[in-house]
Amino acid sequence: MPDPAQAAQAAEAAQHITAMPTDLFGFIAGTWDVWVDGGWVMIPLALLAIYTYFEAAALVMHLRRTRINKTPQGQWEQWIDSPEEGTGHVGDIIRYVTGNGICRNSVLPRIAAVRQAMIPEVNQKIVLLSVLVTVAPLLGLLGTVIGMLTTFKGLSVNTGQTIDLVAEGIRVALITTQTGLQVAIPGYIFLSVLVKKRNEYNAFVASLESTLVQKATRLEHAQQDEASA
Repeated sequence: MPDPAQAAQAAEAAQHITAMPTDLFGFIAGTWDVWVDGGWVMIPLALLAIYTYFEAAALVMHLRRTRINKTPQGQWEQWIDSPEEGTGHVGDIIRYVTGNGICRNSVLPRIAAVRQAMIPEVNQKIVLLSVLVTVAPLLGLLGTVIGMLTTFKGLSVNTGQTIDLVAEGIRVALITTQTGLQVAIPGYIFLSVLVKKRNEYNAFVASLESTLVQKATRLEHAQQDEASA
């Protein structure tokens, strides 16, 4: 037969496990307890999460404001012939690039300046965010190792119930690993969005460059034909 004392302890544990907080105060209190149990590693994890998500969200919003994918190619090709009709970031780029007329000696340096003004900064931030997202689970693993070492140290000097000490130590130690993964997984999603939008911007600039070079070449050939006629 099962021990009545063990059965009572199991029933009490089950009651505590299933009694999840349903109010906001209980949720906040439970979250705070988890963070406190995680130890000092939770502090750099929290700072890392705040900085990573802030930088990623700011960069996503910055790239979204360019509205590259919202402007069809046929529309901005018309703006090349009538730059004053262009609107938004795309219209500003076209007016800048065609400011001295459509000729290769003027267009190519200005296209390079547009690319230099946006892409290197975006690439630097993507690299930085990649490093931060990679560090998050490593910090969590560090917290787990520290927690396990603390658990084994406690076992060596404690004469209480070994299984309870091990279970509680492992639970606390794994909190940081879980938190690190919770920080890293959304971070990778942010990175994929950023890389996609950077590639869209690169593709737009390359397409604009090709279109302008072709137009400039046709104009030069037309001028040469008029001069030789």
